[in-house]
Amino acid sequence: MDKNSRIFVAGHRGMVGSALVRALQAHGYWNLVTRTHAQLDLTDQRAVNAFFESENINAVLLAAAKVGGILANSTQPAQFAYDNLAIETNVIRAAHDTGVERLVFFGSSCIYPRDCPQPIREAYLLTSPLEPTNEAYAIAKIAGLKLCAAYNQQYGTHFVSLMPTNLYGPNDNYDLKSSHVLPALIRKAHEARVSGAPALSVWGSGTPRREFLHVDDLADATIFVLEHDTDDGVYNVGVGEDLSIRELAQRICEVVGFEGELVFDASKPDGTPRKLLDVSRLGGLGWHARIGLEEGLARTYSDFLQTQEAGSTREAHAAAPLDTPVAAPSASAPQAQVNVSAPAFAAVARA
Repeated sequence: MDKNSRIFVAGHRGMVGSALVRALQAHGYWNLVTRTHAQLDLTDQRAVNAFFESENINAVLLAAAKVGGILANSTQPAQFAYDNLAIETNVIRAAHDTGVERLVFFGSSCIYPRDCPQPIREAYLLTSPLEPTNEAYAIAKIAGLKLCAAYNQQYGTHFVSLMPTNLYGPNDNYDLKSSHVLPALIRKAHEARVSGAPALSVWGSGTPRREFLHVDDLADATIFVLEHDTDDGVYNVGVGEDLSIRELAQRICEVVGFEGELVFDASKPDGTPRKLLDVSRLGGLGWHARIGLEEGLARTYSDFLQTQEAGSTREAHAAAPLDTPVAAPSASAPQAQVNVSAPAFAAVARA
């Protein structure tokens, strides 16, 4: 793909989208297009059509989505289904109608059956029932990848679907009411260490096995797909290794420095027993993940601490009297530069 291509990163304020922007800029792509949710509501078909008709987009990275953990998925199934279906159908159709050359749709490993063989191959899609706790979200994501396939078949478009395993990294969601397991454990372990709590409660039995991919590796895989002559279709993106939730909790406690007891609440649902992706299809083309879990957890905890510090600073500034001086940035401090044509896009919910 040409470095001058106009690339619309949908959802670039989220974890996936922000990683895509970092990676694209690092690879020399400068003509990035973004929009805030206030500027463009992707669930509004007319607004999406008008945007594509006016922007001359060459490629789309569709990272905008409504996402969440077991609790959020089980209590808001209608919202998860509606928002994701609306975003996908609006963007994919508008991309076709305006001649977009490449589109990458991001799904999730939850699209695969609850009890399918391990590791999970792309061909196992729709071979048996889904995991009930996130069925609405999974069905919406399946619809998105099938819509891409349908446009490829009928119109000859080049729309690719990437199915990443469980993601983590900078800009993750640490809200315990809506986050996934890894960021939730980071926050709980940190708060337990700071408060001196003797024990840390972990949702479920701790026996389910999960695979975790650093979001910067997903961004790298996306650019690999854009720059190589990959076939249209579905590609799993992962590391090819998994571990139990118990093992994950132990590793997070080591990184965070929490030395108390881990208590597993078996009254809470576990979700799918195991999810390990077969990544041989993309691996056969030459792409492999590079960030190991130990390194990734350390980097993610550092990001969490920076997020906490930034939040405390904002609260302090908001509470300060009007005549309280606030230190200005150092003149020698490096200033971040973002080569985008508009402010960051806010997804309906963080991707």
